[in-house]
Amino acid sequence: MSDPRLKTVFEDMKSAMDKAIDHAATEFTKIRAGKAHPSMLDAVKVDYYGSLVPLSQVANVNTPDAKTITIQPWEKSTLQAIEKGIIISNLGFNPSNDGSMIRVVLPPLTEERRKEIVKKVKSEAEQAKITIRNIRKEANEAIKRLQKEGVAEDEAKVAETNVQKTTDTFIKKIDDLTAAKEAEVMHV
Repeated sequence: MSDPRLKTVFEDMKSAMDKAIDHAATEFTKIRAGKAHPSMLDAVKVDYYGSLVPLSQVANVNTPDAKTITIQPWEKSTLQAIEKGIIISNLGFNPSNDGSMIRVVLPPLTEERRKEIVKKVKSEAEQAKITIRNIRKEANEAIKRLQKEGVAEDEAKVAETNVQKTTDTFIKKIDDLTAAKEAEVMHV
């Protein structure tokens, strides 16, 4: 591709696809696989002086072992609000408050629950693939517009081929992420 406009379209497409992969990877970390991870509580919002704020802005969240998450609030007065936020978030956790910190012990996953989690992983993966396909469609439409504006037909065809190869590469990355997450979830 010698036309700088085609290069710009291609670079923009790759950047958007990278963001889609990053988003999918972030969503996968939120899906519980049996091991405790602070990001499992990223969705928790806490009522802090009348405002709903992310848990990470009012407390330290740590994982002392593979089955426990500890939440150490910066202000002891927020303990009840944090506990309530965890319960309301509907993540299936049962927090225990000892007066100075909150502990969340992860229950062991049943086979049935593992299969539900795998379905969720596949659903997230499919969303990421749809996003990548939409990015491909936008790039191909941009190439066709540039062709109408004077880009050579053979150069446009090469660009479309490169767009498809790149799309295939990113779809493969999502498949690899999905397979790794499924293996992590199903590992007992």
